[in-house]
Amino acid sequence: MPGMDRYFCAHMTRTLLRYGLFSLLLALLFSGCTINRDIMFRTSTDYQFDVFNDSVVGNLRLQRNDQIQFRLFANDGFKMIDLVSETGARDANWLQRTVFNYTIENDGLVKLPLLGRVKVTGLTQREAEAFLEEKYSAFYIKPYVQLVVTNRKVVVFPGGGGDARIVDLQNNNTTLLEVIGEAGGLSDRGNAKKVKVFRYNDEGKRLVYQFDLSDISGLKYADMVMQGDDVVYVQPNAELAREAIADLTPIITLLSSVLLVIAVTRNFQ
Repeated sequence: MPGMDRYFCAHMTRTLLRYGLFSLLLALLFSGCTINRDIMFRTSTDYQFDVFNDSVVGNLRLQRNDQIQFRLFANDGFKMIDLVSETGARDANWLQRTVFNYTIENDGLVKLPLLGRVKVTGLTQREAEAFLEEKYSAFYIKPYVQLVVTNRKVVVFPGGGGDARIVDLQNNNTTLLEVIGEAGGLSDRGNAKKVKVFRYNDEGKRLVYQFDLSDISGLKYADMVMQGDDVVYVQPNAELAREAIADLTPIITLLSSVLLVIAVTRNFQ
């Protein structure tokens, strides 16, 4: 009967509308929901971050996997000074060809001529030069050591979700604020209240700091001197509306198609 068919269709429509929202929520829960998926390194509300000691002298320190260029001269570097003269041009060219790279190994030791394996991790560049000058004084008169680290870099996530920058550390006192600036500054989504820094200590443990750079009180943290292999992660703010719409659109489209089919079927009754 036509009346019964219309009643049946109306009942089915109400049923679909009644359970449509519930089904929609279930679909969001069990389907590949993308809301906040690009936010990494989440921490619980009771997570205990490491305490940054801003009284520590801010200098780059030697660490595992650093590659260093090493030069040694006797007599307080007299030969090096002599090489800048015209008569020393040939020796200067020879010196440039004999620069060697050395790697600080995972145990913190580096193997150097005559000395063998010595520990230099935890020392600043100047402290390491003074330490090696003392060691080489057993073999040379007033040794002069030059030490240069060649592979220092910091990875910066400026807060855009998937974007990242690699910043080379050209100076011994490059700060957190400077590497963020080198990476282009905080992105539009970057949350200045949640700036995380991941760093290895001398024992090889990964330390995790979190700083609030949203107001002037965070300036003392912005002056934190970067170390090689540091990771700076600015947590992005979630774009809930845009991501929710992107997730809901295919489901809403499917639901609309079902309702359209029901409406068309009803009209043909």
